[in-house]
Amino acid sequence: MIKPLGDRVVLEVKEEPEASVGGILIANNAKEKPLTGSVVAVSEVAVGDMEAPKAVKVGDLVAFDKYAGSTITVDGTDYLVVHEKDIVGVID
Repeated sequence: MIKPLGDRVVLEVKEEPEASVGGILIANNAKEKPLTGSVVAVSEVAVGDMEAPKAVKVGDLVAFDKYAGSTITVDGTDYLVVHEKDIVGVID
Protein backbone atom coordinates (compact mmCIF):
# COMPACT_ATOMS: atom_id res chain seq x y z
CA MET A 1 0.00 0.00 0.00
CA ILE A 2 1.01 3.62 -0.42
CA LYS A 3 1.77 5.92 2.49
CA PRO A 4 1.08 9.47 1.26
CA LEU A 5 3.38 12.31 2.31
CA GLY A 6 2.77 16.01 2.79
CA ASP A 7 -0.85 17.02 2.35
CA ARG A 8 -1.69 14.16 0.00
CA VAL A 9 -4.60 11.72 0.01
CA VAL A 10 -4.77 8.38 -1.84
CA LEU A 11 -8.09 7.63 -3.55
CA GLU A 12 -9.49 4.54 -5.19
CA VAL A 13 -11.43 6.05 -8.08
CA LYS A 14 -15.00 4.90 -8.55
CA GLU A 15 -15.56 3.95 -12.18
CA GLU A 16 -18.81 5.26 -13.57
CA PRO A 17 -21.16 2.54 -14.83
CA GLU A 18 -21.00 2.16 -18.59
CA ALA A 19 -24.17 3.52 -20.14
CA SER A 20 -25.28 3.68 -23.71
CA VAL A 21 -28.08 5.57 -25.35
CA GLY A 22 -29.89 3.65 -28.03
CA GLY A 23 -27.21 0.96 -28.08
CA ILE A 24 -24.36 3.35 -28.98
CA LEU A 25 -21.23 2.75 -26.92
CA ILE A 26 -18.84 5.62 -26.19
CA ALA A 27 -15.14 5.04 -26.87
CA ASN A 28 -12.96 4.84 -23.75
CA ASN A 29 -10.89 7.89 -24.72
CA ALA A 30 -14.06 9.99 -25.17
CA LYS A 31 -15.45 9.24 -21.72
CA GLU A 32 -15.27 11.77 -18.92
CA LYS A 33 -12.83 11.03 -16.11
CA PRO A 34 -14.64 9.91 -12.92
CA LEU A 35 -14.81 12.64 -10.30
CA THR A 36 -15.49 10.59 -7.18
CA GLY A 37 -13.39 8.18 -5.17
CA SER A 38 -13.01 6.43 -1.87
CA VAL A 39 -10.23 7.54 0.50
CA VAL A 40 -7.81 4.65 1.17
CA ALA A 41 -4.96 6.56 2.86
CA VAL A 42 -4.36 10.02 4.33
CA SER A 43 -0.95 11.51 5.14
CA GLU A 44 -0.15 11.87 8.82
CA VAL A 45 1.57 15.26 8.68
CA ALA A 46 0.55 18.16 6.44
CA VAL A 47 3.53 20.45 5.83
CA GLY A 48 6.66 20.57 7.91
CA ASP A 49 6.41 19.13 11.40
CA MET A 50 3.10 20.76 12.32
CA GLU A 51 0.18 18.41 12.83
CA ALA A 52 -2.87 19.67 10.96
CA PRO A 53 -6.44 18.41 11.22
CA LYS A 54 -7.60 16.49 8.16
CA ALA A 55 -10.92 17.15 6.44
CA VAL A 56 -11.19 13.53 5.23
CA LYS A 57 -10.61 10.10 6.70
CA VAL A 58 -10.15 6.59 5.32
CA GLY A 59 -13.43 5.26 3.96
CA ASP A 60 -14.92 8.65 3.00
CA LEU A 61 -16.47 8.98 -0.45
CA VAL A 62 -15.21 12.27 -1.91
CA ALA A 63 -15.53 14.43 -5.00
CA PHE A 64 -12.35 15.90 -6.49
CA ASP A 65 -11.28 18.37 -9.18
CA LYS A 66 -11.39 17.12 -12.75
CA TYR A 67 -7.66 17.35 -13.50
CA ALA A 68 -6.37 16.62 -10.00
CA GLY A 69 -3.74 14.16 -8.97
CA SER A 70 -1.43 11.52 -10.33
CA THR A 71 -2.51 7.98 -11.17
CA ILE A 72 -0.36 5.14 -9.91
CA THR A 73 -0.77 1.35 -9.96
CA VAL A 74 0.11 -0.81 -6.96
CA ASP A 75 -0.43 -4.58 -7.03
CA GLY A 76 -2.71 -4.24 -10.07
CA THR A 77 -4.98 -1.62 -8.51
CA ASP A 78 -5.10 1.96 -9.82
CA TYR A 79 -5.02 4.77 -7.29
CA LEU A 80 -5.18 8.54 -7.60
CA VAL A 81 -2.90 10.59 -5.33
CA VAL A 82 -4.27 14.11 -4.83
CA HIS A 83 -3.52 17.10 -2.63
CA GLU A 84 -6.11 17.54 0.08
CA LYS A 85 -6.99 20.95 -1.40
CA ASP A 86 -8.07 19.21 -4.65
CA ILE A 87 -10.89 17.43 -2.82
CA VAL A 88 -14.01 19.55 -3.19
CA GLY A 89 -16.27 17.72 -0.77
CA VAL A 90 -17.25 14.61 1.15
CA ILE A 91 -20.31 12.79 -0.19
CA ASP A 92 -22.73 11.51 2.48
